[in-house]
Amino acid sequence: MGKFMMNTAKHLKKLNLLFWPKKMCSSAKMQKKCNNQRAVIATIIFSSFIGTYLDLIFVGNQMYAFPARQFPDVFTINIAFTLIILPIFTVLFLRITKTLPPLLRILLFILIGLCIGISEQFFEKLGWFTHSEAWYHSYSFFGYIIFMFLIWKFYRWLAK
Repeated sequence: MGKFMMNTAKHLKKLNLLFWPKKMCSSAKMQKKCNNQRAVIATIIFSSFIGTYLDLIFVGNQMYAFPARQFPDVFTINIAFTLIILPIFTVLFLRITKTLPPLLRILLFILIGLCIGISEQFFEKLGWFTHSEAWYHSYSFFGYIIFMFLIWKFYRWLAK
């Protein structure tokens, strides 16, 4: 019986190697690419997580609302934004930001904040978004600059 158990264990070890190769990224170049992909995926999750919770906090404090949203009986926030639009935006943001020198990167953060502040007013006119009287669009301007900076720093920290 001991011999049978040894053979079974050896067989399972060989079987396990077929499904889980030891080196997914063998060369140094491939290792860097794998680390970059992992960092991008983790950053996408991080940005969606932060975006979702910030929306929940601001909607809960009645600073803004999403009159047009998916599953309004279940969600108080626009889940399409935090689960689809924000991840796509994060990927594009990281691709562009990686190619920029530091000064242009800072200008990109400012440009994004400006575009978000302006686009919010457009989305309000469409009825997708409403703000309380206490809300200033400068909150979005500065908020998105800080958000993009945090997303970038989180990505750089993971990519190292």
